[in-house]
Amino acid sequence: MRAVTWQGKRDVRVETVPDPKIENPTDAIIEITTTNICGSDLHLYEVFGPFMSPGDILGHEPMGRVVEVGSAIKNLAVGDRVVIPFQIACGSCYMCDHALPTQCETTQVTSEGRGAALFGFSQLYGSVPGGQAQFLRVPHADFTHIKVPEGPPDSRFVYLSDVLPTAWQSVEYANIPDGGSVTVLGLGPIGDMAARIAAHKGYHVTAVDLVPERLERARARGIDTIDLSENDDIGAIMRDRTDGRGPDSVIDAVGTEAHGSTGAKIVQTMAGLLPDAVAQPVFKSAGVDRLSAVYTALDTVRRGGTVSLIGVYAGDMDPLPLGSMFDRQVTLKMGQANVKRWADDIMPLLTDADPLGVDSFATHELSLEEAPHAYEIFQKKQDGAVKILLNP
Repeated sequence: MRAVTWQGKRDVRVETVPDPKIENPTDAIIEITTTNICGSDLHLYEVFGPFMSPGDILGHEPMGRVVEVGSAIKNLAVGDRVVIPFQIACGSCYMCDHALPTQCETTQVTSEGRGAALFGFSQLYGSVPGGQAQFLRVPHADFTHIKVPEGPPDSRFVYLSDVLPTAWQSVEYANIPDGGSVTVLGLGPIGDMAARIAAHKGYHVTAVDLVPERLERARARGIDTIDLSENDDIGAIMRDRTDGRGPDSVIDAVGTEAHGSTGAKIVQTMAGLLPDAVAQPVFKSAGVDRLSAVYTALDTVRRGGTVSLIGVYAGDMDPLPLGSMFDRQVTLKMGQANVKRWADDIMPLLTDADPLGVDSFATHELSLEEAPHAYEIFQKKQDGAVKILLNP
């Protein structure tokens, strides 16, 4: 089959690799019909090379049809149309029973001190081959799938793999009061969708970015925006708009590669040049994240408010202003999205009039063979790239 493989920093290639096979009775094989490039893939493309190996298959946002099932599979059949969540979970352990499949005790990558295994997401999360390919082996497939109806195009459902539940969780975790306000930092795919969901739920949303095309997408949906390239003190602006308090909640949808964190960017770049055996401990235990978005969120949110972190962070020694957070009674909530936890809440919005605009959410739809170009324009924010779908 053809698959998108990681070969080095900013070097992805489409290669012919062996087709996946059933390895365990709980596996299924999916023929991919649509797969996406995620902002998290760009972290692997740019920063987290020390945890990658040449030939690793990327991608964790696929959907398609079941073409083969293991002998223990009970609720999937050949021909079923399914979306595959980005995390692999058993559905029956303590954590899964508590609606935390990202912490699944069956698939936890304990050797790295991490939660559930993820498709296509490096040694840190199990080195499981990803979904930017023609076929995908799905472990624990009885639980690790979402069945979707026939009829609507893939674009209606494919975002259930990551974007929709991740954005949905970010809004839920933000704990916005009825009729309250939320500021969304970053209008990549997750921030864009989070702003749409918050607006759909009736909250007052202000979205912040510095890419003109991304700001225009939000404005086109009636969302207030702030251009970070013209206004860098977001906290002051939001306090001015909210009687001096700040918004009830802030969602950080930026993550570890935040614009403006010059020193941390240098550390990330230098660590990425080290041999993997040396660089890995630096990334796993040091404060290597670019934290300008976190600091902005904490400065912006009102006293007693909530900051929801949905952008990916990795440093274990990142400095936070705990004194200020304590004094201001700020709640901080975060984590990988528990996809299956939110799927039933989201599905009704995908089978009606498309209030979240998923049918037109992608800015680019390209062939799998064009993946290297797609990664480049997404990473460089060129050609208006916000969300890219790949067709195998």
